[in-house]
Amino acid sequence: MRAVRVCLVTPEPGHPLLAAATALLEAAGHRVESLDPGAAGAAPEDLADVYLLKSRTPRGLELARELERRGAPVLNSAAATAACQDRTGMAELALRAGLPFAGTRTYDSLAAWAAGAPLGGPPLVVKSRHSRRHDLVARVDDVEGLRELADAWPQEPVVVQEFAPNSGWDHKLWAIGDRVFAALRRSELAPEGRGPTRSLPVAELPHGWADLVRRTGEAFSLDVYGVDLIETGDGTPLIVDVNAFPGIRGQAGAPEALAALALDRAARR
Repeated sequence: MRAVRVCLVTPEPGHPLLAAATALLEAAGHRVESLDPGAAGAAPEDLADVYLLKSRTPRGLELARELERRGAPVLNSAAATAACQDRTGMAELALRAGLPFAGTRTYDSLAAWAAGAPLGGPPLVVKSRHSRRHDLVARVDDVEGLRELADAWPQEPVVVQEFAPNSGWDHKLWAIGDRVFAALRRSELAPEGRGPTRSLPVAELPHGWADLVRRTGEAFSLDVYGVDLIETGDGTPLIVDVNAFPGIRGQAGAPEALAALALDRAARR
């Protein structure tokens, strides 16, 4: 195979997954470069063979769209990446595709909703509508807890979901192309708080879960992505989040899968 130019669109080319994939590609004679969307101007005239978009900022998405307009393959596409940032649209897309996604209601501001929210039923999960670092994800059990949350995040646009009884563990599932990886992590909504992430052999997943992850990727047109699943009280899976190009840290085989995916997409071009 001819030498391929791969470009990482990210402010952090040293991220463990990217660095490991870079080392594999360079060892095989390929060229890897990086483009920081926060510092870059227009896309360079001389396009790489394939771009890996690990940035969710407005400038990162703008840069990816420009590259796509000029015919460059971008993984994930700007549109697919953006679809994972709006939790309202995420829920609508997932439910249209027949995926088991948590029922979701949207409110323009947490304070406005809290002022008239009727509590007294099951606990609720309140999340920032727009997914980003350090966004809001909280369980609300009573009026007092809701008022405290509204005082801290009054103008935050939010989505609200009914809390689904579960084991307190999140199944963190990731996919790179067709390759699925898995881990368990104590949920941040559990009384004990978030704990360490433990790798989980894919063979130990409940039947059909790996296929559910792939179906999610197809519905969202994603190439590298994460799907957060919980196992509800009756044993069925419920999707609670979808992420474009997550870190996938510490997963054996993930750098190899990413390097292979980049080369495959460059070859298709």
